[in-house]
Amino acid sequence: MRDLVAGMRYLGKGQRWVAGHGRWWGFGLIPALIALALYAGVLTMLALWSGDIAAWATPFADDWGSPWQGLLRGLFVVLLFAGGLMLSVLTFTAVTLLIGDPFYESLSEKVEESEGSCPESPDRPLWQEIWIALRDSVHVLLRALGFGIILFALGFVPVIGQTVIPAIGFCVSGFFLAVELTSVAMQRRDIPVRERLRMLRGRKALAVGFGTPIVLLFLVPFVAVILMPGAVAGATLLVRDLVPGEEQPPGDGETGQAAAAAPYGQAAPGYAAPGQAAPGGFGPAPAQYPPHQGQPYQSPQYPQQSQQYPQPPAGPGPSGARPPAGW
Repeated sequence: MRDLVAGMRYLGKGQRWVAGHGRWWGFGLIPALIALALYAGVLTMLALWSGDIAAWATPFADDWGSPWQGLLRGLFVVLLFAGGLMLSVLTFTAVTLLIGDPFYESLSEKVEESEGSCPESPDRPLWQEIWIALRDSVHVLLRALGFGIILFALGFVPVIGQTVIPAIGFCVSGFFLAVELTSVAMQRRDIPVRERLRMLRGRKALAVGFGTPIVLLFLVPFVAVILMPGAVAGATLLVRDLVPGEEQPPGDGETGQAAAAAPYGQAAPGYAAPGQAAPGGFGPAPAQYPPHQGQPYQSPQYPQQSQQYPQPPAGPGPSGARPPAGW
């Protein structure tokens, strides 16, 4: 539940970031507007031809009487258009990212720079970056299409097909939409698409919490265009916390910066390394724990006593050395 809420917060953080950087928000609207014009035409054609497609897909119902033929084909039209909307939500992001690859790459870099650091992009030409993005998008969409076919078939099951299945479909769409939106920051880190899917599967609630509200909002006309720059910004912030090794070190001020700059396994300035004297001469620093790089834990070695104390002689000894009787 915590990851689900955290995913929603990343969406809000991204929208707040672009709200505070209006020039970058307008910059990110350009590819979304181009993609919107393309998808408006495709969905209009689907709505006009959906009745003919339903009649072609259900020839066995040609001899059915009223109202069963109309109910079956009406349900088919509704499911067909709902599937088209769901697929358009998924592919809208992929197509928009392809059209606006240079736009969103620059936007994502600016977000990371504002957070303190930005990983260097791989040294590849633009055409190769677009080809990798296209190949990865096809890989993700094929997986999403497999789930979509199963959910489309389950939509004909009475009761659950009209209640539970649509809710599951929105969550599945939200997960794959999160995969698409995080691809900009993931590709900069040269993380393969299969590894991206594995990382987000390990945090399903985080991905669903981030992507599902966007799916629902994208169903409202023109909202997808307005929210797209903020969605990319929020996905970039999500990747910064999702990728291992990019979390911020504890501490603040100069101490925290020094700890962040020190190589892993070495002491920061002003701190004692394992086995060395601590600042101020207060003795050796404690041994490192937990063990680093497979080294067994070693307990601290303390100096042995140099002075040898005599041991008492065996036996009763002289009478003068014994206590008086009656003690």
